[in-house]
Amino acid sequence: MRILLVSEDLPGEQIGGLGKHVVTLGNALLARGHEVRILGRNDRANQHDNQNGNHSGNHIGNNTGGRNTGGAGHAADGAAHSARQIGFHGAFVPGFDYAHPGWKESQLGVFNPLKRPYFARKIGTAINRHAADADIVHYHGHLPMVGLHVAPGMNYVQTRHDQGSECLTHLRFRDDTPCTTLAPRDCSACICAHAGALRKSVTAVAVRRYREQTARAFAMHKTVFVSHFLQRQFLRAVPHADLARCRVIPNFVDYPRLAATVDGALAPVAGRVVLVGRVDAGKGFGEFLAAAAGRLPELAQVLVAGDGPQRRLLESRHAGSGVRFLGWQDYPGALSLAASAHVCVVPSVCEEACSTTVLEALALGRPCIALARGGTPELAAYQQYPGQLQLAWSMPDLVARVRRQLATAPARPSRAAAFGADAAHILPRLLELYAE
Repeated sequence: MRILLVSEDLPGEQIGGLGKHVVTLGNALLARGHEVRILGRNDRANQHDNQNGNHSGNHIGNNTGGRNTGGAGHAADGAAHSARQIGFHGAFVPGFDYAHPGWKESQLGVFNPLKRPYFARKIGTAINRHAADADIVHYHGHLPMVGLHVAPGMNYVQTRHDQGSECLTHLRFRDDTPCTTLAPRDCSACICAHAGALRKSVTAVAVRRYREQTARAFAMHKTVFVSHFLQRQFLRAVPHADLARCRVIPNFVDYPRLAATVDGALAPVAGRVVLVGRVDAGKGFGEFLAAAAGRLPELAQVLVAGDGPQRRLLESRHAGSGVRFLGWQDYPGALSLAASAHVCVVPSVCEEACSTTVLEALALGRPCIALARGGTPELAAYQQYPGQLQLAWSMPDLVARVRRQLATAPARPSRAAAFGADAAHILPRLLELYAE
């Protein structure tokens, strides 16, 4: 099968959970004999040429008349570099720019009704340009209405990884707590704290149009939600949407790779508490560190692996003998760190749809403690032993559970014969969807 995967999150030196899932999916499909390409951004791919002084091929497809004989070679070099950069074993295709998508929304204090449809059309146009020989196009991104712009009759499927089906910030997270409002006018608070009637009206138009276009795309094309939670959330906002072509298929991990990490791991370090992820609002790192201060046993060593806008502030507040900020870690490094943990903690205060960090901790055999929010409770189905995933109802409860876990000796991880969220178990469900 010839498969074109598409995401505006790729390429990049530091990719998040969505981009990592696309790479894992692509490599899993390649390993099963399928022909796979990833279509992504050319404004990031071209940075490789700029950094190496190759200015002649910076803009893919813009060279004319045969005057630039090196452009194609430089473009190919940039694409190959992008594939290596993200760990993809197949071909990367730089197909569309997505740079500077702000459109002055913050300055104007409104969500612009034209912005997201514009970028959705741009990605849809790129798909049409590159998918002529594809048996299936699978989009993983942040603009659920892209399907409105692909060629009629295209075998197209998209996966929804976050609450961006109905929320323009993708998180449904406001004032440090999950957002439950459904009224489009209320969404203005996420772009302007004190919006007046005009700004609220413009934002309401943007939100209503966004949700209506999303519902149309869902009715037209096959759609995957990575958790039942996500599907329920969309139906709360758009209760009459036609989801007959939608289904729930969770994310998966490359279990053989994780099992190899377990095989090569040393014994877990007593007292080591590992948090991995982007250090920003919603991930709960600051809330956890504040709640845990003075409440963990003396042997506790909290390691925060990740970078982000809140790292410097949290490091200034909490770094010390019991808390270390390690900065961004590459994927093998992050896995090795998690495998060495006495306990892994995922303190997200936002509602995660299907946390890859939780799945990885479970696959590595480590105890994992997380807040019982979003789609995280659904991941208890992938525990390797009873009580491996502990769900807390508040941050103080989470800290108390960490303290109790540290009071027990860390068990050395052992390789399980199989893992329920491995590609081998979940990929056939996607292939069946592709074939429909």
